[in-house]
Amino acid sequence: MTQLTPPFAGAVRPLWAAAGVVSLATGSVGAVLPVLPTTPFMILGAFCFAKGAPRLAQRLEQHGIFGPMIAEWRAHRAIAPRVRVVAHLMMGAALVLSLVAGVSGPVLAVQMTCLLGASAYILSRPSGRPTLSEPGADTAPARSPRPSGASPSGVSAWSVPASRR
Repeated sequence: MTQLTPPFAGAVRPLWAAAGVVSLATGSVGAVLPVLPTTPFMILGAFCFAKGAPRLAQRLEQHGIFGPMIAEWRAHRAIAPRVRVVAHLMMGAALVLSLVAGVSGPVLAVQMTCLLGASAYILSRPSGRPTLSEPGADTAPARSPRPSGASPSGVSAWSVPASRR
């Protein structure tokens, strides 16, 4: 049976690609400034590129720095311990910077609430590959040993199926 696609399906891919570019740019700014996190925006960029620009998704997934983070997130929904420490240090630096800059109390309250929420989320994620003692670890599918989630065909694991291109 042939799968029918909506008439606007071709117009959605550029929107996904644009969202990937915005996410990648935001993550790049976050790599320099302590105000923004980098990893979530890179993961979001990889997801968006997979929907709208599979070649860009593949390049991001094969990147020497961001590729392993994306692969670890995709495989285990985990945040590496080093990334956790850096994220918390950057959030702390952003808060200190706001205090030194004399940001008003209500703005500081909103910032602290957001930082606490981000911190709670980061700490709620596993810090590495699941062990057999963790729930669901015995039912996890086997993962490819290829770096950055690359497949033998070179197509991203998040790529749009051929029937939807």
